[in-house]
Amino acid sequence: MSEEKEWTAEADICEQPHVHEEVVDGVRMNMPDDDKLMDLADLYKIFSDKTRIKILYYLLDAELCVCDMASLLDMNSPAVSHHLRILKQSKLVKSKKVGKEAIYSLADEHVEKILKNGMEHIEE
Repeated sequence: MSEEKEWTAEADICEQPHVHEEVVDGVRMNMPDDDKLMDLADLYKIFSDKTRIKILYYLLDAELCVCDMASLLDMNSPAVSHHLRILKQSKLVKSKKVGKEAIYSLADEHVEKILKNGMEHIEE
């Protein structure tokens, strides 16, 4: 039986090259296709902007119109609308008309999970 070493900086390469064919084949079979991986990468790019993250966090607490978010962000409405357009195209937020206002909310519970899981990860 081979001796396992703890996870350390020194354990970043194999001392003796050997491919575990069964494991590699299993992983390869479970890999999503390149188009799906690109879509996932594009989704995560949306989360790389602090303003968009703030908007999503605001929407965790309440449905808000553009003017509300502009006030919270100390930004003008066109700038906020730009970010909301990106979030809406990525299906992270949705909007509805209430009178003359466009009210925004998170698109679904998945967005909340993504935010909470990400925050939980960085707070470890």
